[in-house]
Amino acid sequence: MTATPDLGTARLASPDLLRSVFRRHAAGVAVITAAGDSGPVGFTATSLTSVSAEPPIVSFGIGTGASSWPAISETGHVGVHVLGEHQQELAATFAKSGADRFGAPTRWREGPEGVPVLDDVLAWLVCRVVARVPAGDHRIVLAEVVVGDHSGPGRPLVYHQGRFNGLRD
Repeated sequence: MTATPDLGTARLASPDLLRSVFRRHAAGVAVITAAGDSGPVGFTATSLTSVSAEPPIVSFGIGTGASSWPAISETGHVGVHVLGEHQQELAATFAKSGADRFGAPTRWREGPEGVPVLDDVLAWLVCRVVARVPAGDHRIVLAEVVVGDHSGPGRPLVYHQGRFNGLRD
């Protein structure tokens, strides 16, 4: 038998309602990077999605007010990094406004197409941006995979209830 939702506690749509609902949705944690005019840029994303296998395409969302948006809005290629549970501090650094995201202790190198590639991640991809779709105060970026590596050891980092966590069995 399934429980019937209590419609008496229902709230009208709002940014707060959406945030509250998605705090309950566990999501994998990724960092998106790109080469910008003034140096590398990057941000933490929990919106990474596999879109298509043929051709291999992924998507992620970014707010148009984000500090990384100007570079992402113009770049031809991005880096997509799946973080491991040992990278909570890295996720927090790339999520923090005004942080020196590529300074120590962040370890990275220039990868294919000049994209910054982070070290010690579970997996990474370099992707060619194929579309930027308007979606409210965000853009959904569609990117076709060019090259990547999935051989990093460890377990994934997840985001739930406003915190970064390891995946439990």
